[in-house]
Amino acid sequence: MWTLIICLALLPVLTTSLDNGVMRVPPMGWLAWERFRCETDCVRNPHTCISERLFMEMADRLVKDGWSHAGYKYVNIDDCWTEKKRNATTGRLVPDLKRFPNGIKPLADYIHSLGLKLGIYADLGNFTCGGYPGTTLDQIQLDAQTFAEWGVDMVKLDGCYSTPEERAIGYPKMSKALNKTGRVIAYSCSWPAYDGGLPPKVNYTLLGEICNLWRNYGDIQDSWDSVLNIVNWWGKYQDILIPAAGPGHWNDPDMLIVGDFSLSEGESRAQLAMWAILAAPLFMSNDLRRIGRTARALLQHPGPININQDPLGIQGRLFFSTASLDVWKRQLKGGRYAIAVLNKGTGGTPKKVELSLSSLNITTAQFYVITDVYEDKPLGLYKPNASFHFSVNPSDVLLLLVEPLSCKCKCKFVLKETCNVMEIRYGNALLEDVA
Repeated sequence: MWTLIICLALLPVLTTSLDNGVMRVPPMGWLAWERFRCETDCVRNPHTCISERLFMEMADRLVKDGWSHAGYKYVNIDDCWTEKKRNATTGRLVPDLKRFPNGIKPLADYIHSLGLKLGIYADLGNFTCGGYPGTTLDQIQLDAQTFAEWGVDMVKLDGCYSTPEERAIGYPKMSKALNKTGRVIAYSCSWPAYDGGLPPKVNYTLLGEICNLWRNYGDIQDSWDSVLNIVNWWGKYQDILIPAAGPGHWNDPDMLIVGDFSLSEGESRAQLAMWAILAAPLFMSNDLRRIGRTARALLQHPGPININQDPLGIQGRLFFSTASLDVWKRQLKGGRYAIAVLNKGTGGTPKKVELSLSSLNITTAQFYVITDVYEDKPLGLYKPNASFHFSVNPSDVLLLLVEPLSCKCKCKFVLKETCNVMEIRYGNALLEDVA
């Protein structure tokens, strides 16, 4: 029997944050550090050294291979880009003359000509983490003005060789300095990562007022254990982290390492799914010239990207957890939810799971469509109290999209004064029977 479905759209909720107007959804792009680190020998390693060639080639790949179309817009320089000393006359930072012979301004112009944005790295203190000139408190305004004159679109301020007292002054000062330049420049702060990531040393209210994103935890490494450590920390301290995040101000769990050396296909799916649930910035750190087809297709998959970019900007929550299984839930626009079932186990068999939407406190609508995001396949139409069963492979994830059907039914017959729905179509898919 056919049923007429009338579905209602819901309006997004808007919030406010840092008043520079950028990053209303998590930023997406490419960042050099995890994959290329501080490689400066361009004689022996011309294709992998930190140089203008590297960033131009990555920008080219972002455009030619569909990355920018998928949403990846930033090309971000990290540490080790400068000369070992500032200009003796002007006091300004100087790009390495051999590795960036044309300077940063022409590089920014080239990246802008492709419709992309350029990010750059600085460090609060006498030195950067790699031993290059840092930005001391009296140099903040000069460096901010220099970056603005070069056409930089984002600044990451690291914290190596800084004291807690210097950070308390320097990070807010750089925020004001960037705004004072008159150029719109997004601001990434590493401040909380150097102070343990938690109150009382970290003031997340202040961070939301001065920064667009911030690193809370240690650097990601190219390993599944590193990914899990970050996810576990986010779950443990979610009651602190979730209220801090939102449009224009994001918790940053660090780079995506999908397409590098260590993650399996399942682990790669899991990292991207979790970063989508966490409303995290999506900065890849990989070699886009050599990335495999599977990793490329995964990172460009519209399903997890759309979840990540949801305009409500609500960070997901760990709903329940065991030693080997996590279930995460993120609220999305229009009464929708994203659910990530993460199998952290390494045993040889998949984990069998039974869930109902009511067990996840998803009960507002009469019916919900559940879709496997990576497979882009509707799994069925479910009432909130109905159970659904599935399995998740070891070190892998099941990412689900749950969408309400707020509908009025017209039936060909009435049974006990209620609609007895036998068939419902969602898009072109015939969903399983619901009674």
